[in-house]
Order: sequence, then C-alpha cells, then structure tokens
Amino acid sequence: MKRLTAVAAILLTAAACGDDLSTPTTPSATGPITLSATLSAANMVPPVTNGDANARGLATITLNVPRNASGAVTGAGTVDFAAQLASFPARTPATLAHIHTGVAGVAGTVLINTNLSAASPIVLDANGAGTLTITNIPISQADATAIAANPAGFYFDVHTTLNPNGAIRGQLATP
Repeated sequence: MKRLTAVAAILLTAAACGDDLSTPTTPSATGPITLSATLSAANMVPPVTNGDANARGLATITLNVPRNASGAVTGAGTVDFAAQLASFPARTPATLAHIHTGVAGVAGTVLINTNLSAASPIVLDANGAGTLTITNIPISQADATAIAANPAGFYFDVHTTLNPNGAIRGQLATP
C-alpha cells in the first residue's frame, strides 16, 4: 500500500511539473509588429524613369507598441526602420524616408517621418547600395492601430536628390 501511495504521489508531482514546462504553440500576439516593403522605382506615382529608374530595396519596419493578449495596440510606442538599398547611381544621397498613407498607385501624405534630411543624408556607396537604419521614431496609438489593421493602405518611400518627390516605394505588408 505504501508503494502504491508513493507511486501515485510521484505521478501527480510529475504531471503538475509537466504543466510548468509546456511551451506555447503559437507566436505571441503581444510582441512588436513587423512589416516589410519591397521598394521599386516603378512603384512611384508616377514611376521614376531617370537615373534612379533601376533602384530597388527591401525595408523592414518594426512597430514597438504595447499590445493586449488579442493583439490590439494599447498605447503609443516607437518605430524602427531598416532598409537595404541597391541599384542607385554611385554615391546617391538618400535625403528623406517615411511612411505615407495611400494604397498602391495612389500618392498620399506623410504619416511617419524618419527624420532623415537633405542636411544629413545617407550617402550610398560607389555601387549605389547602402543601408538605412533609423530607430526610435515616435508613433501614436492611433497610427499604429491603423497601420496594423491595414498595412496595404500605407507605403514606405525613400527620396533622393535626383528624385526629391520619391525614388523608390513599396506598400507595407506582413512578412
């Protein structure tokens, strides 16, 4: 009888410990919101046809905002931008970069500015390539909620001295 009681106690303890070791099977809905944008001169409105016409890039945009268990944005936060740029003319200065409102084919207003400027551009290398990394740009709860709800309703673009109205553009998407 003592042996049966001891075995039962061990089994109950093992079962209880097993609950502590379980891992979630789905990703957390409360972490950062990561978006991407495939950037192209052909996506600009109107499409770029000058020296930046072959320019392209890939951007990753991370919204660092608080979210509840269902994934809804619950407050303001920051945005991080990381973009790989390529196929520009040598030593092109990237003078502006931001998120705009607007679906594909429509030019929209600036929503979130990265604070890149003509006064302190990112100058691409001799191959017309480079990395744009800008972090901790403030974002409101309302803007983060709107972007998270409909990424395709927003786009990211990069401007150059040759194309001050925008050189490459891509709609936001979830990866």
